[in-house]
Amino acid sequence: MNRRDFIKAGAAGAALLGAGCDKVRAKLGDWLGGGGIPDAFQIAAGAETDDRFHLLNRAAFGPWPGDLERVSKLGADGWIEEQLNPDGIDDLACNLRANGFDSIGVGAGDMYEFEKAQIERDLTRYTVLRAVYSKRQLFEVMVEFWTDHFNIHIGKSECAWLKTPDDRETIRRHALGRFRDLVRASALSPAMLVYLDGRENKKASAEEKPNENYARELLELHTLGVRGGYTQRDVMEVARCLTGWGCRHKGQWMKAKVEFHPGEHDDGEKTVLGHRIPAGLKEQDLERVLDIVCGHASTARYIAEKLCRRFVSDDPPKSAVEKVAQAFAGSNGDIRDVLRALLKSDEFKASKGRKLKRPFRFVVSALRAVGADTNASPGLLRYLGAMGQAPFQHPTPDGYPDEAMPWLGTLLWRWNFALALLTGSIGGTSVKLAELAKAMGAPAGDPTPFFLRHLMGREGLPVEKEAVAAYLAASPLADWNKKQEAVGLILASPGFQRC
Repeated sequence: MNRRDFIKAGAAGAALLGAGCDKVRAKLGDWLGGGGIPDAFQIAAGAETDDRFHLLNRAAFGPWPGDLERVSKLGADGWIEEQLNPDGIDDLACNLRANGFDSIGVGAGDMYEFEKAQIERDLTRYTVLRAVYSKRQLFEVMVEFWTDHFNIHIGKSECAWLKTPDDRETIRRHALGRFRDLVRASALSPAMLVYLDGRENKKASAEEKPNENYARELLELHTLGVRGGYTQRDVMEVARCLTGWGCRHKGQWMKAKVEFHPGEHDDGEKTVLGHRIPAGLKEQDLERVLDIVCGHASTARYIAEKLCRRFVSDDPPKSAVEKVAQAFAGSNGDIRDVLRALLKSDEFKASKGRKLKRPFRFVVSALRAVGADTNASPGLLRYLGAMGQAPFQHPTPDGYPDEAMPWLGTLLWRWNFALALLTGSIGGTSVKLAELAKAMGAPAGDPTPFFLRHLMGREGLPVEKEAVAAYLAASPLADWNKKQEAVGLILASPGFQRC
């Protein structure tokens, strides 16, 4: 923060002493350039979806007003490179909005001082606010991707208290780093040790059998994939390698501390995926397992296929998967290099409109598109729950699905959300539609053609224009309430729900 920003922040704080904390943080964020609507900004033109819009629809949670100019200024490749180096992007304004929750930033052991309901609420609101307001958009998109990949349901056992540190120390710390580092951090995360029973994986006697839960998911979901070539024997051997790792229970001294217990470790010789692991390595068995599974060819292909399914299409072309897999293998799992290859591929550029937005992306992209002011209150979060994608609440280890089919039953709630958003019916969330229309240069009479271009990234299709015209004919635009409803109709349309 430079001197000018400091003075602005101080003035803002003095002016808002009587306001609530959420309002103070939001206003400070706006004054520091992290939210709010610019005085004027470009909107897309042309029958085809704007290339900049497509990039922002996939590598970000949709464009914020003014983002198209940012991509034009840097060029698509320049924008990608900037996003791949998020530490160089000033995100102070987003931090002011998102970091004000008591339980965010607290160490694992101290999380038990908070009530479970507060922790869940804080983490969910924090996640939504960062997705909406962060300028490090690709980073936030990858945080969501890895959160699904290493899914932890906060409803199990002590996971509610441990997921916040996992989000910070595992997912966010390594989201754009090296894949092996990410897997290792997950393997030794207290939240994962609890969720997949890693801390119950012991062999203190000849009769005791290792717990295979984490070993199975490590191979099936986190690295090689279900068709990755491993066998039940490999699962058993990996489980043996990981015996003895655990974390302390909430009732113990130094709760949530991760530690290795040699007396509970099977220290005999093992063979994993054809690789011999000699006896006597103790905790180093973990490192050998990670070297084997993270360096396996099946892992490169599995991660590439998942990334292409998320960024390209539900049934990604083999050519794209092969390019991304080669980048993964050639860079030793450097996530930045992998994303660089994916986002610059011809297959990515040609995939416009092929993905149905999942509920989280739909809600966040709608908030971003209209430059909403939100504090991610329970009123907003209820829509995510009703649509079936409340963050951190998927019950099984595979994470929320990417494919469109499981989400088709959420369309009614999407329509309800779009109308509620534009008519100011969601507590803690507001939209300044007249200000948005003025900034995009829309005429005062009927701004809907401009909103079609702004929200779709292209000229409206004939069927879209006809639908809006039919609504206007039935409900003349006598005031901004009616105009807001018309824009809500566009947000609820199939064109906006796809990316």
